[in-house]
Amino acid sequence: MIRIREIGFKSAWVVAALAMLALGACGREDKGWRHDPATTKTEQVSPRDSYLKPPSVAAAVRQGDAVALSGQAEPLASVRLGAPTGEALLGKADATGAWRLVAPLAAEPRLYGLSMTMEGRIVQAQGYLMVAPNGTAVLLRAGAGAEVMGQSSPSPRILAIDYDRSGGSVVSGVGAPGAGLGVRVDRVTRGEGKVDGEGRFSISLDQPLAGGTHVIQVAGEGGEQQVVVDVGPPLPPTAGPAASTLSAAGWRIDWMTPGGGVQSTQLLGAAR
Repeated sequence: MIRIREIGFKSAWVVAALAMLALGACGREDKGWRHDPATTKTEQVSPRDSYLKPPSVAAAVRQGDAVALSGQAEPLASVRLGAPTGEALLGKADATGAWRLVAPLAAEPRLYGLSMTMEGRIVQAQGYLMVAPNGTAVLLRAGAGAEVMGQSSPSPRILAIDYDRSGGSVVSGVGAPGAGLGVRVDRVTRGEGKVDGEGRFSISLDQPLAGGTHVIQVAGEGGEQQVVVDVGPPLPPTAGPAASTLSAAGWRIDWMTPGGGVQSTQLLGAAR
């Protein structure tokens, strides 16, 4: 479990690197669409035939007991949001590639795998799309920190911490675009990074984050933020590829990675 107490809110600094993943039950990348180099001398294949950009989610807007999700895919592609339980939301991108699907809210976070089908080829988006009970959408990504959609802040603000069984961790959040940040764990510098042009940061710790209580501070241009976190071992999913628990800090999601490991994503308040 992770417990968070804000001690400062002027800036932030974060850490970590871990994970996100594709929902195999909801679609997969079809190797058949990859162009065979051996055929290049005898046939001409357009970039569209050799590569399809994965679909993406751009926005989430709550509408009563549901949330409207929208994003981009290939023009006129079929779009699918599939849940581990087998439920699926189906739609179609318009001529510009824009798509929109409405997902019902539930008492616990719901995970979806986003994919599209174009000319018989299935392309899976990176990671899981999590929809929290309050309508907040979160991208759970393997190899990077979680991305909470629709959040911004002029000063550093930690939104999520990802970690695995070995202690490899990533702290992610929002801040002023271009601001440089540093991360300390228990007063020792453990990472540095920069807020990107979209106002997001994801900083990996250079040392494993051991179990127990830690003071994590993110500081840099625009202020600083300090939080106290309690780190516990990842809990194995009990149903499907993920399990969710609610703590004082917010929702924690323990989910299966493509390699068979378990990654924990602690969401700090925004997705309650």
